Amino acid sequence: MLSINTDYVSGTGCAEPHLRRIAEAGFRHIHWCHHWSSDFLYTDPEIDQIAAWLKEYDLALLDLHASAGVEKNWVSAREYERLAGVELVRNRIAMTARLGADVVVMHLPSQPNAEGDARDAFWRRAFASLDALQPFARSHGVRIALENMIEGDTFGTISRTFDRYDEDFVGLCYDSGHGNLRPDGLDELDRLKDRLIATHLHDNDGSGDQHRLLYSGAIDWPRLARIVARSAYRKPITMEVLMDKGELENERAFLERARETGTRFARTVQACRSQN
Repeated sequence: MLSINTDYVSGTGCAEPHLRRIAEAGFRHIHWCHHWSSDFLYTDPEIDQIAAWLKEYDLALLDLHASAGVEKNWVSAREYERLAGVELVRNRIAMTARLGADVVVMHLPSQPNAEGDARDAFWRRAFASLDALQPFARSHGVRIALENMIEGDTFGTISRTFDRYDEDFVGLCYDSGHGNLRPDGLDELDRLKDRLIATHLHDNDGSGDQHRLLYSGAIDWPRLARIVARSAYRKPITMEVLMDKGELENERAFLERARETGTRFARTVQACRSQN
């Protein structure tokens, strides 16, 4: 089974037309990615409407991209912005639970390179926010998946977080495009595969974060499939692709091609599992 991001065309505005087309293309799961990079707060009427659309189109929410925040940022050095960011993440956790899913994906900036006051302050902020979110997430049956980023010591930062929090609260979201822009992406995924709880799969040619369809760039998909097959991950594969950066201009054709390439990868993962 497959899941696709809702913002493959746009991450703002009414999502209903795109949910309908996702369903028409044969998908049954979605990754809610609208407003992930904003301070947008979802209200009850909006969440109720999304639930109604999912029911109408026989779609299920697999996971949700929690907002990184702009002025509401859960790792901000401004305390009021950090606290507001925690509230923003709580909003997404509650929304995820109401829509029947159990994972939110979050961006954790990399720790400062040099040890010292700046690094210590970064971890005080990050841990204070995660400590505050932990009981709320647990009470809603939702886990946080930290996404690997492009810049800095992203896997070292994620690893330190794993050292502090158990797998029933914090896990890994592997972003294949981000991983492909680093020399250690697949090696680090292999090391952390027991904490894999979400995926953001897309391709690029190694020159930038392009969010292209699978098998259209330079990612080593056979190796990635082998690692996922040996990992803790057993849910549908989630793609995070963007139509405006793909080769297909027609939305229907784009979604059909996304489903075809995603199915190819999912079948490869299943074949690898049967060989293990």
